[in-house]
Amino acid sequence: MSNILKKSVLAAGALALAAPAAALAQGGAGEAAAAGVTVGQGLAAVGAGLAIVGGGIGIGLVGKGAVESIARQPEAVGPIGTNMILAAALIEGATLFAVVVGLLVGFVK
Repeated sequence: MSNILKKSVLAAGALALAAPAAALAQGGAGEAAAAGVTVGQGLAAVGAGLAIVGGGIGIGLVGKGAVESIARQPEAVGPIGTNMILAAALIEGATLFAVVVGLLVGFVK
């Protein structure tokens, strides 16, 4: 199962990296070329998407850890919940910062 998942992720990554180049190569002077979209800008958008995926995984792991901790010590719901919300907010802030930086690098001339 793990081998299939790894191959799927690699195939999706290769497709995501090749898609901007294929879009530019299709028409020569197609819409993407006329709009001035470069491969670097496409890769910046892919990087911003990967930042969102990483943030989602991080917040999911924080939530998983909090639920497991509460299951082990139900009397510590308050402090665990507070720490979980604080950690999730910090992860979300870092993710938003990464997305903004990725899009600024890619689309600001």
